[in-house]
Amino acid sequence: MNSTIEMKNETLTGSARRNPVKITFILVVSLFFLWALTGNLIPVLIPHLRKACRLNDFQSAFIDSAYWVSYFFFALPAAWVMRKWNYKTGIVTGLLIAATGALLFYPAAETLSFGLFLFALFLVAAGMTFLETAANPYITIIGPKETAVQRLNFAQAFNGLGAFVAAFFLSKVILSGTEMTDAQLNALAPAELDAYLLSEARSVQAPYIAIAACLILVAVIFIIVRFPKVQEEHDGQVKVNLNVFRHRHFRWGVIAQFAYVGAQVCISSFFIRYTSFSAGMPETEATNFLGMLLLCFMVGRYAGTLIMQRTDPRKLLTAYSAACVLLLAYSVLAGGKTGVYCLLGVEFFMSIMFPTIFSLAIRDLGNETKTGSAFLVMSIVGGALIPLGLGAVAHHYNVQWAYAVPLVCFAVVLLYSWRFALPVSANAPLSS
Repeated sequence: MNSTIEMKNETLTGSARRNPVKITFILVVSLFFLWALTGNLIPVLIPHLRKACRLNDFQSAFIDSAYWVSYFFFALPAAWVMRKWNYKTGIVTGLLIAATGALLFYPAAETLSFGLFLFALFLVAAGMTFLETAANPYITIIGPKETAVQRLNFAQAFNGLGAFVAAFFLSKVILSGTEMTDAQLNALAPAELDAYLLSEARSVQAPYIAIAACLILVAVIFIIVRFPKVQEEHDGQVKVNLNVFRHRHFRWGVIAQFAYVGAQVCISSFFIRYTSFSAGMPETEATNFLGMLLLCFMVGRYAGTLIMQRTDPRKLLTAYSAACVLLLAYSVLAGGKTGVYCLLGVEFFMSIMFPTIFSLAIRDLGNETKTGSAFLVMSIVGGALIPLGLGAVAHHYNVQWAYAVPLVCFAVVLLYSWRFALPVSANAPLSS
């Protein structure tokens, strides 16, 4: 009788322990959806602010830079916050910073200030840096190490869902579909021109206020919910140094992540410009294809998660990066509507890359995991720098040839997966 009671108590205790983990896992997975809404509105903001603020291709590339450069500056502070306190503190801090940036879109639109738009994007991305620095490693350590890559790919699939929502729904609110040539704009009276530009700029206000409200609501939920402790959080020391780069697989993982994020941002951010130049699509039709592009990304994430249950992630990464190189080669050399469809294929095959590179790079880092995670998140600065190269090529030549820039980036990922990443099943030392 007593043994029966003890067994029931143990079962209840185990269940009580498991439920907080499940609840926390669901909440953390929701963050992957949220930061996709902000990151994947950039492809819409580039052509939109290009109109509203009258920018050229190179100037519009700074919209990417303002967002992604924030990851470089805030990744280490985010890691410091989490090492000083915990993952929960980092997440709540990030949500509130991002909400502040989203709210700044209102005055930026009212004043037609491109500089304020860039600062607002910088703050939104700063908050997202905290979320990514916390969520990616937390997902990998909250369960068995053997399934960390699959778990992270599953969570990142909701990032693809957020991207799809941003492209198919929020983009329709922001983009007016009104496209005027420079000659038509110059023919307008000053008052008419000002009214048109202000009307274009104001269309971003409602979506970003809604995003801010959502971020604040999620922050409140995280404050209320108790996080289960994880073993990795017992180290309370605050140390962020370069010693983690002694691991070769991590060192090259940072390089591969830098190249991948740069390529990912290039593919989506200039997609509407590519479809217009190479396939002659109007803006409204291009947004439909942008939705299809990000839908391919989401489907690729789910498919990749399933395939990885039977395939070495390193081998899958090698095959997928090779496919991206070949498809981009066609998009650059031939273009046209077939080139657009090739970009849809690229989006499918690159879908697994960020979480796979991330998981392979931080594997077996032990108590250096948070520091390693911070440097990997810092490598997202590739999304700020590499699109500037694409923008420069597009400005001096054309946007179709400019897609050779992400082609080179995927070649770097191919080199990493083929030469420097180790299979998940390997037990060999991971340092050089």
